[in-house]
Amino acid sequence: MGFSRTRCHMSILEVKNLKVHFPVKAGWFNPKPEFVRAVDGVSLELAPGETLGLVGESGCGKSTLGRAIMRLVEPTAGEIYLKGENITHLKGDPLRSRRRMFQMIFQDPYGSLNPRMTVEQIVGEALDIHHLAGSPGARQKRIADLLRSVGLDPVYAQRYPHEFSGGQRQRIGIARALAVEPELIICDEPVSALDVSVQAQIINLLRDLQQERGMAYLFVAHDLAVVEHISHRVMVMYLGRIVEVADARAIIRKPQHPYTQALISAVPEVNPVVRTRRQVLQGDVPSPIHPPPGCPFHPRCPVAQPRCREEQPVLAEVVSGHWAACHFPGSQPVATACSSADAGIA
Repeated sequence: MGFSRTRCHMSILEVKNLKVHFPVKAGWFNPKPEFVRAVDGVSLELAPGETLGLVGESGCGKSTLGRAIMRLVEPTAGEIYLKGENITHLKGDPLRSRRRMFQMIFQDPYGSLNPRMTVEQIVGEALDIHHLAGSPGARQKRIADLLRSVGLDPVYAQRYPHEFSGGQRQRIGIARALAVEPELIICDEPVSALDVSVQAQIINLLRDLQQERGMAYLFVAHDLAVVEHISHRVMVMYLGRIVEVADARAIIRKPQHPYTQALISAVPEVNPVVRTRRQVLQGDVPSPIHPPPGCPFHPRCPVAQPRCREEQPVLAEVVSGHWAACHFPGSQPVATACSSADAGIA
């Protein structure tokens, strides 16, 4: 696994060199078929009860990776192991039965709920599919307990999604994911569509549920502040590849990859004393159809050297427990403190 840490228990999830390439149709100006390399060789390991944050710019492949692990998108190559079992090529009933162990919370609390179904039908559907409720009474009680566990009154069970706010809808989505008592939940930017105050409520709810139930989370987000708050470890993704992995505190305090440093410098800081200068990356994200040779980040990297344009760096341990895919890790300071004039203070 390379950057996986030694653990006393079997990993709940292990991904090895996963790739998801989407074909691009050939045309008059593109005679040869090409591929969008949305996920291009990702490996990760997740322990029971752990939260692994996954961050990166929009379009870097975060959500595609989560959906591929859920088998909502077919992987092009690589392997996915759930509690040691290879589920990469499972289909039909065998895959459906394994889905009791892992579920997903989707980014859009509006589009992810069927508007024609009541809350009771939405939450109870998984109970029916997996035959987890022995009687109508037991089913109703189970749904009521699930709604209470996410902070909703069971009297809402007969209402429809359009009668709820965005935060309430996301709570319904969480209750649906909890219905089968999974050991792993993939959270695909579950708070990005919510107001800031509601985001905090949902994050705290997810943390409380994890402490009560011992679930593992793969938490996909683009907000580093949110990821730092909820995650034990953080992975940074760029152009379909992992460029840095470390404990949450280490990756925020001492990032080793220039891309991670730029992401952290963009996090708003209200305290002018510790406010840092923004590291603005030059240019646009390269095309995932034609990624640049060598290091995929070198066209935008402020410390790129000739070697970076020719040789692709491998993910290597640069300090204990801290991995980065960079030829010159840590060569760019995290940021420099602003002076009073820079901060706009007289």
